[in-house]
Amino acid sequence: MRRLSFYILGQIVGPFLLFAALLTAVVWLTQSLRLLDLVINQGASAGIFAYLTLLALPGLLAIIVPVAFFGAAIYALHKLNNDSELVVMWAAGMSRAQMAIPVMAAAFLAMAITYACSLYLMPMGQRAMRDKVFDIRADIGAAILKEGAFTTPTEGLTVFIRELRQAGEVRGILVHDNRNLARPLTYLAERGMLAQTPAGARLIMINGNIQQSGQRGARLSVLKFDRYVFDLDQFTGPQRSTELETSERYLGELFNPVLQGPDQESQRRVYVAEAHNRLSSALYCFAFGLMALAATATAHLARSNFALRLVGTAIAATALRMAGYAIQGAAARNPVYIGVLYLLPAIGAGVAIAVLAGVPLFPAGLKNLFRKPAGDAPA
Repeated sequence: MRRLSFYILGQIVGPFLLFAALLTAVVWLTQSLRLLDLVINQGASAGIFAYLTLLALPGLLAIIVPVAFFGAAIYALHKLNNDSELVVMWAAGMSRAQMAIPVMAAAFLAMAITYACSLYLMPMGQRAMRDKVFDIRADIGAAILKEGAFTTPTEGLTVFIRELRQAGEVRGILVHDNRNLARPLTYLAERGMLAQTPAGARLIMINGNIQQSGQRGARLSVLKFDRYVFDLDQFTGPQRSTELETSERYLGELFNPVLQGPDQESQRRVYVAEAHNRLSSALYCFAFGLMALAATATAHLARSNFALRLVGTAIAATALRMAGYAIQGAAARNPVYIGVLYLLPAIGAGVAIAVLAGVPLFPAGLKNLFRKPAGDAPA
């Protein structure tokens, strides 16, 4: 029986890893499109793009793993049943309870991965991504360091650099500041240096002049300089926010958040609902495993409607998980619904156990409504 259990476990784990990888790849491609802005407009490298997309994977896996496990369990058990291997196992004396052991072992593996992603890896990755994206968007120097091209890192500012050399040295600088339409400024310099100082990014221009236009272009004043420091931090946009998003918080920070701003009670309900959703989402792995087992382990009793049984189980599992997401939104508004987050996977597991135990879920009269009439025998 131990060898049979390991055999069933191996039949489930292989497709589970494959399905998880395929689903993650598909969702990862769609989610990574929003990060292309960093590569196209902010000058980030392909390595940074790959790093940011990897940081987003734990959040995707927390959602994908239970779904991938259900698909793998259905596929593996259906394959065993279709090849009559389950019949041989039952003939060898293997009970449904013994068959449930490897299925639950695979469910425990999926549950552990889900908890690791949702409770630790996802908030850690989201925080790292948040900091990295902010640093990229705040690096105004990387946005303007484009040799031989006019760049507009922010509205009202145009920068041109003729030649870019090593260590941040530049030749031929033009900076046109048109934020004040009545008095635009133009900075011209022979050479300069882009420097990161403790006070922020600075463009140091050497041997140049500042041209200021006034009276709608009727007057032009020119001021020559040997050295001029241009502050780039004024174009970096908003400062880094200290308020963490829901996905960036660990479990303890969701249950005991440090709140800021108005409507703190509403924020607290949202965080608590998210915490309970993370704790309950992994329980669907056990429910899905039992539902897959119930759909296939009893198929030998009714082979005629086996396909209908699988489709019905898939629909039930989908409805169960979608109900969980809907209840999370309701729990964020009213904490009384928090218990339903744990009740839903328990209901799925309970119904599956009842089917495996042979407990009738419908009265005999109601079951007769779904049976095809026998009709009169042909003459």
